[in-house]
Amino acid sequence: MRRVVITGMGTVNPLANSVQKTWEGVKAGKCGIGPITRFDTTEFKVKLAGEVKDLDRVGILGVKESKRMDLYCQYACIAAMEAVKDAGLECPMEDAKRCGCIISSGIGGLSTIVDEECKGGERGYKFISPYFIPMAISNMAAGQIAIQYGLKGMCTAVVTACASSNNAIGDAFHRIRYGHEDLMLCGGAESVILPLAVAGFQSMKALSTSEDPNRASIPFDKERGGFVMGEGAGVLVIEELEHALARGAKIYAEIIGYGTNCDAHHITAPAPDGEGGANCIELAIEDAGIKKEEVDYINAHGTGTSLNDSGETRAIRKAFGAHADKLMVSSTKSMTGHLLGAAGAVEAIITSLALQNGFVPPTINYKEADPECDLDIVPNKGRECDINIAVSNALGFGGHNASIVLKKYKD
Repeated sequence: MRRVVITGMGTVNPLANSVQKTWEGVKAGKCGIGPITRFDTTEFKVKLAGEVKDLDRVGILGVKESKRMDLYCQYACIAAMEAVKDAGLECPMEDAKRCGCIISSGIGGLSTIVDEECKGGERGYKFISPYFIPMAISNMAAGQIAIQYGLKGMCTAVVTACASSNNAIGDAFHRIRYGHEDLMLCGGAESVILPLAVAGFQSMKALSTSEDPNRASIPFDKERGGFVMGEGAGVLVIEELEHALARGAKIYAEIIGYGTNCDAHHITAPAPDGEGGANCIELAIEDAGIKKEEVDYINAHGTGTSLNDSGETRAIRKAFGAHADKLMVSSTKSMTGHLLGAAGAVEAIITSLALQNGFVPPTINYKEADPECDLDIVPNKGRECDINIAVSNALGFGGHNASIVLKKYKD
């Protein structure tokens, strides 16, 4: 089996609009959550979100392209620009048929759907934009990025709710490992901080109603009351090792394993005994060809909902047994909020940098211990620590589970 490495990364998220600034925010334990500015929240119990800030989208993409892309797609394209530049790729690619793209979104162009429905209802449906459908569909970020860089290999979009971009990375990893492509752009994007989406999650009682940004997204804390919606994108350039070495690419980390399965339990709630999540982690470890005792760190899904955090704790304990007490397990959603379909990609970027830099990210704003979440969650302050292998988890509505295993790169 061919080795697969990460050679480029790009992101926009509530912490920052670049990989370097994001990593600086993670090391500092910065909170990217604040009051919602996109709409008036007077009639809402939910007041906070993790919004992307100070991003000159029109300046980066141009007026025409910006008007023809939903916001989630704009975020994806901007993250892809950074990733491609970071990887030192020359476009068009030398062998475009051996280069592909898997960019996911859990929801897609919901803001475009809402805008066009309002326009049709108010002015008449003959005024609906001819770009409505291409802007709304969830695969268009992948399509736009493939067109931009001339990627003629596999191009698709996985839609598995909040597991989407972990599935995108894992599927892309396997495509390269088994020889279908040599290079892939992969990740995810999401942007649904708008009244309809917030109202929907609020009605499910899934969102935190705290008005204190430092006590809203509090994974594994006994006082947690729901997740905080975030937005943004993460895109990774991954490629076959010899392909990367031949062009002199820098290497952040190696992807060595991927597992995915389904709880088959409930449309929104995870299996309470953690069995599905545990089996998913075990599949990823088996795929990596390592022993569970070799894992040093887990970037948890850790949403801050009662059921997720206790269920994920049980999953980790079931998968790792006694070794669970030696693991460091943190949730960077405490800093970014929950980016839904983009969460796994941004967290894979953070986990790769954790391996490269020997620094374990903290779970910030932690105060009250919960006996049902009895793991070492690296509370409040990150740790300078040499780590070799890490797992990043993502769990989604519908019972979707996806785990990837990353390793510190060594020649």
